Amino acid sequence: MDAEALVRPVVEGAGFELFDVTFGGGAGGRPTLRVTVDRDGGLDLDTIAALSDKIARRLDLENFGEGRYELEVSSPGIEHPLKTPAHFARAIGSRVKIKTDEPVDDAVVHEGLLLATDETRIELDVDGARRTIPVTAIRSARTVAEWSAELKRSAV
Repeated sequence: MDAEALVRPVVEGAGFELFDVTFGGGAGGRPTLRVTVDRDGGLDLDTIAALSDKIARRLDLENFGEGRYELEVSSPGIEHPLKTPAHFARAIGSRVKIKTDEPVDDAVVHEGLLLATDETRIELDVDGARRTIPVTAIRSARTVAEWSAELKRSAV
């Protein structure tokens, strides 16, 4: 049974974005279903717990998994991977770090402000210079927190 197909309607019906779903080996050899969700304004623990209960009920109703497994529901966090076009689109205006398989503008690590994205390319402002990276060249990508700004926000 496809975990994402079971989880997506519950997550989206509750007003969240399904960020990622993985199912695989976990601690102690028990498989773990990891569901990562997000929404504008972020998530608190009570909200995640309530959503986790809804997801668990749906999975139980559908007899998901053979035997016992762990369910983990979380937010992607301040720094998180960018895997899909939707992830990149949501990160426009954020600081990102992208690693490429081959050099682009003589570098394989590119850190800067994400300016634009489409199906074929990512555009960054790297130290005031615009850099275009083909999507096919990306090995990994993630957001990068500007910790001084994050600390100021949390002190309010």
